[in-house]
Amino acid sequence: MTLLSIVLATLAGGLLSVGISALLSQALLGRLVQHLVSLSAGVLLGASLLHVLPEAFESQAGSHELFLCLLGGLMFFFLLEKVELYRHSHHHEGDGHHHHHHYDAEQAGRGGYAVLIGDSIHNFCDGVLIAAAFLADPILGWLTAAAVVLHEIPQEVGDYLVLLNAGFSRARALAFNALSGLAAVVGGVLGYFLFTPFEGLLPYLMVVASSSFIYVAVADLIPQMQRRLPWRETLMQVGWIGGGLLLMALASLGHSH
Repeated sequence: MTLLSIVLATLAGGLLSVGISALLSQALLGRLVQHLVSLSAGVLLGASLLHVLPEAFESQAGSHELFLCLLGGLMFFFLLEKVELYRHSHHHEGDGHHHHHHYDAEQAGRGGYAVLIGDSIHNFCDGVLIAAAFLADPILGWLTAAAVVLHEIPQEVGDYLVLLNAGFSRARALAFNALSGLAAVVGGVLGYFLFTPFEGLLPYLMVVASSSFIYVAVADLIPQMQRRLPWRETLMQVGWIGGGLLLMALASLGHSH
C-alpha cells in the first residue's frame, strides 16, 4: 500500500503540470506561473519548517548530526545547480523580468537538452524524498507530495514555455515534459526499496528533503520576486506566500491531531 501511494504521489506532479500546460494558452500560463511561484515558496518553506524538519528532530537521531546533514544538503544542491543539473525554469518571454528578446530561446539553445536533463534529475530527487516521507509517516508523505506537486506545476510549466520559445512544437514539448516527470516515479520506487531495510537513515533523508525545499525557495523562487513592483502586486506576492504557509500550517494542525 505504501509503494502504491508513492507511485501515485510521484505521478501526480508530472501529470498535473503537463495537463495544465496542455489546456491553457501560453499567455495565460505566463500569468499563472508568477502567482504559482509565490505560492510554491510559501508551501515549500511551510512543508520543510512545519512538517519535515520537526518530524526528523523528534526521532532518536542526534540534533548535531541532523544540522550537519541540513548544511551538507544545502551545499550539495548549491553545487548541483552550479553544474546546471538542478536548474529551475520559471522564466519566459513577457514575464516582466526584463530579459532581452528571445532570451529563452538562447537559454534553451545554449544548454540544448540541459533543461530536460536537469528537470529529470530534480524530479528523481523529489521522488526519493517523497518515498522517505511516506516510509516515515503516510500523512507526512502526502503533505510532502503536495508541496512537491505545487512546486512542480510552475517548474514544469516554465520548462514547457522555454521549450516552446526554443522552437519545440507544443506536442513535442508536452511529451518531453511528461517523460521527464516519470523520473520522479523511478526515484520513488528506488527510494522505497533502498530505504525500507534502513529505517534509521530516514531522519537524515528527511533533513535532506528539507534542505532541498529550503534551497529552492530561498535561492530560486524568492529572488525572482525581489524586484520593484507596484504595491498591489507586492501585496499579491505576500498574499500568495502567506496562502502557501497557511495551507501547510492548517495541515500541520490536522497532522498533530
